[in-house]
Amino acid sequence: MMSHFKTYEQTRYKLLTCAVLYRECYFCASKSDNFIDVSIIEQGLHDVGTEKMAARLQQEIDKFDTEKYEAILLGYGLCNNGIVGLTSKLPLVIPRAHDCITLLLGSKEKYLNYFQVNSGTFYQSAGWIEQAKDNLSNPESTTTLMGLKQYEEYVEEYGVENAKYIIESLGGGLNHYDKIAYIDTKIGNQPKLKEHAKQNALTNNWKYEELEGNANLLLKMMNGEWDEDEFLVIKPGQTIKPSYCPKIIKTNKTE
Repeated sequence: MMSHFKTYEQTRYKLLTCAVLYRECYFCASKSDNFIDVSIIEQGLHDVGTEKMAARLQQEIDKFDTEKYEAILLGYGLCNNGIVGLTSKLPLVIPRAHDCITLLLGSKEKYLNYFQVNSGTFYQSAGWIEQAKDNLSNPESTTTLMGLKQYEEYVEEYGVENAKYIIESLGGGLNHYDKIAYIDTKIGNQPKLKEHAKQNALTNNWKYEELEGNANLLLKMMNGEWDEDEFLVIKPGQTIKPSYCPKIIKTNKTE
């Protein structure tokens, strides 16, 4: 029997993103006019080193069905060069961002303006707090390979002062921090998460500040609004390179 229903035509994108952004990405996917198929990679991938991070992301990109999607969206920033060298058989869209803080704040300019006068800031968000221990479960994580625990685990086991001493002795370097800035994207259980961030600040005798965040950059990416100032579109056959300028990233074909 022949169906009398027409097929609903919709632009389909594949989104590959870090678990730190999982709430924001699913929220934006639900609002986007396009069909967004989300793939989440565990938090802490940047901690395995740039070569292993790029290899893992490339492995995921190569799995995607080129007939099913019109482009691949990357929910990552430059992330200490962890996306350098990535290529795709489909257009690959990347936000012009150093890391996920830009994606949580909504623009690279907002992040830069804040960072220039608040360099000793430790950033937290819903995803950062909820996913904080994932890098310890990754057997290739630098912290795992070195036998290091997360700071909060040391606090629970040895107390605050001893935890600080252990981290400093192991090269963790908390001395240059003096503030926790919690980025509120209005997504997730914000009161509970803010209280957790406040307690972290209190424990370390740091200042505490809340920053207004938004997921607009992620939503623009999912809606196909790829302004050149905010996004880089990599054509098939091209690769990602750092640009060492305000644009942050470029293609290997960029003059």
